Amino acid sequence: MPHLVIAGKLHAAGLELARAAPGVTLDYVEDVSEAALLAHLPKAEALVLRTQPLTAASVAQAPHLRIVSRHGVGYDAVDLAALTARGIPLAIVGDVNSVSVAEHAMMLLLAAAKRALRGHRAVAEPGGWGWRNRFEGVELAGKRLLIVGFGRTGRHLARMAAAFGMEVRACDPVLAAKGWPEEAVRSVDLAEGLGWADAVSVHVPGGARPLLGAAELALLRPGAILVNTARGGVVDEGALVEALDGGRIGAAGIDVFVTEPPEAGHPLARFDQVILSPHIAGMTAESAERMAVVAVRNALDGLAGRPDPAMIVNPEVLEARHAPPA
Repeated sequence: MPHLVIAGKLHAAGLELARAAPGVTLDYVEDVSEAALLAHLPKAEALVLRTQPLTAASVAQAPHLRIVSRHGVGYDAVDLAALTARGIPLAIVGDVNSVSVAEHAMMLLLAAAKRALRGHRAVAEPGGWGWRNRFEGVELAGKRLLIVGFGRTGRHLARMAAAFGMEVRACDPVLAAKGWPEEAVRSVDLAEGLGWADAVSVHVPGGARPLLGAAELALLRPGAILVNTARGGVVDEGALVEALDGGRIGAAGIDVFVTEPPEAGHPLARFDQVILSPHIAGMTAESAERMAVVAVRNALDGLAGRPDPAMIVNPEVLEARHAPPA
C-alpha cells in the first residue's frame, strides 16, 4: 500500500483526511528536525513537510518517494534540484494564508505607528504613565505606504491600508513586465518608492542577498516604518539595526529572521519601537486548517498519480512524465 509520512505537527483536519484515505498507510512524526525524519524516509512514497529542511542527502534516503508536499508556500529549505533530478514533484499549498499575512502586516504597521510596545510599558512599569505626553504615536491616515511585492498578500494589504486612508504604491518588476493588475495602485521602481514612502511592507521571496540593505534603507525618509512578514534575509538585519540606531527607521515590525528562532539577545530585541513576532503572520487558526488539508490533499493526489499542476513548483517533472518516448 502507498505510504505517507507527515513530518511536523499538523492541524487535526489534515490528519483526519490522511487517516481516512483508503489504502494509504501513515507515519506521523511531530518532531520537526531533519534527523527525526530520516528514519521514516526509506518507506516514504509521499511526504508532507512542515518547517524542517529536506536536503539532497535526505532525498537520497527515500528511494520510493513520489511526491513532496510543503505545508506552506515557501520552500527555501528544500533541495528542489535534488527532487527535480529524481523526477519528484514539489507541491505547495497555494493561496491559503494571504489574508492572514496581510492582516498581520497591517497589525504591525499599526503597532509600529502607535508605538504599541512603549505604550504597554508606560502602563505596566511604575512611573511610565507620563510617556503619553511625548506624542510619539503617528496616524496612518494620509501616510504613504510602499508595498514591495504585489502578489495576493500585497494586494490584500493595499486594500486594508487604503481603508485606513493611506496612499499606496507598489514595486513588483515581474508584474510590471506582465501588465499591472490594479489601476488603483501605482507601480514604481524600488528606489523611487523608497524615497517616496513613509512606511514599507515587504512581500517577496528570499534571494541570495538582501533586497533591502544599507543602501536601500538610506533612501527612506527619516522616521519611516519598515514591516517584514516575507522571509528572513530579505531585509539586512544588521543594516536595519544601524538604521534604527541612526533614526533613519523610526519603527519596525518584524515577523521573520535570518536564523529562526533568533539567538538570545538578538539586536532587534533591544528596541522598544520594534514589534517582533515568531514567524506567525500566516499561522492563524483558519489558515492552519486550510494549509493542513491542502498539503495532505496534494500528497494524496500525488500518490494517485494526479498532482494538481497549479500547486507544483517544478512542473517540468510532470511534463517529462507525459512526454512521448524518443
